[in-house]
Amino acid sequence: MNSGRTVFAQMLGFVPFAHFEHLVDKYQSNRWTRDFTAWSHFICMAYAQLTRREGLRDLIACLNSQKSKLYHVGLRHRITRSTLADANERRSSELFESLAQRLIELAIALHKDHDIGLGLKEPLYAMDSTTIDLCLKLFPWADFRSTKAAVKAHTVIDLRGAIPVMLTITTGKVHDVKALDTLRLPPGSIVVLDRGYVDFARLYALVQRQCSFVVRGKDNLKFTTMDCHPFDPSTGIRADQTIQLLTHKSKKAYPAPLRRVEFFDEKTQLDLVFLSNRLDLSAMTIAAIYKQRWQIELFFKWLKQNLMVKHFFGNSLNAVKSQIWIAVCVYLIALIAHKELGMGISLRNFLHLVEVNMFEKITLKQMVSNAIHNEEVEVLQLQDELF
Repeated sequence: MNSGRTVFAQMLGFVPFAHFEHLVDKYQSNRWTRDFTAWSHFICMAYAQLTRREGLRDLIACLNSQKSKLYHVGLRHRITRSTLADANERRSSELFESLAQRLIELAIALHKDHDIGLGLKEPLYAMDSTTIDLCLKLFPWADFRSTKAAVKAHTVIDLRGAIPVMLTITTGKVHDVKALDTLRLPPGSIVVLDRGYVDFARLYALVQRQCSFVVRGKDNLKFTTMDCHPFDPSTGIRADQTIQLLTHKSKKAYPAPLRRVEFFDEKTQLDLVFLSNRLDLSAMTIAAIYKQRWQIELFFKWLKQNLMVKHFFGNSLNAVKSQIWIAVCVYLIALIAHKELGMGISLRNFLHLVEVNMFEKITLKQMVSNAIHNEEVEVLQLQDELF
């Protein structure tokens, strides 16, 4: 039974508060302020994410209009524009990054038994980056091209639940392939990559860390065929080979044999080539693994459409990192709530219900139950969505 808590308070209840306080002490996040604590800061920014505020003045006005209701979730003082702006600039983003890491652990524990349907025993990850465009005049430190600025979010998601297990924020000039240097996955993991990550030295280093990969190959690959494997052309497979890289540079970078699979995608009418170090998997399994890479594209699209990662409340690198990490935290809170409570709607629709019922004193389950009572929302449940 709901003990008078608002929907917003119930969502914040999924944050491990004791661990949050531990992180506050670890990073000394309250050392320069008495009133506007790290928890107050998080509440304000989480509210901004859930209600999709696009400007600092707009956010402050909305927060102060709900002062009495926010009091009960820990926001005890009237917020000013300068207070929140200073907090975004000065409070280290490491606090929110570490909180996200803890929420990632909780989300993984909830999704560890989720079957993605490929018959794999190993965990499967997808890696890619998304570029967030910025104004060069406001963000000169993020210069990308002559007339624009940008940051990149290099991301790895666990495909068992679209959980972002790794996220590195850099300027737009940093090439995607460099993120492979910091990639640390559990031994035995499989990571699926687009062709921007074809760097044989880095891929071989990944194999030496006891991880596997499936990557889309480039058209100019030079190789010699060691063995050809039988395949069924009706499945879309055009070739299934064990190969050795041919040029001196690539062979030195990756001295081991590679699996090469050609696949024709009828939907896109594209001929695709996949490379992998897994010689034991079938060609169709390798093609199916690469198809799962699309989930990370849908994750980026979902994040940009449903949370605030395109309009920023501060211009420094720390402010941008803090806002992106808090957006990830809010996503993970919603993911955990959605999974734990067994919601009968998509994560996207659940988040929208939270937005319009922020300060209603109703349980999350009752909120969803009220929404799907009518047939129109039940039809929405049948739509093909990632979440």
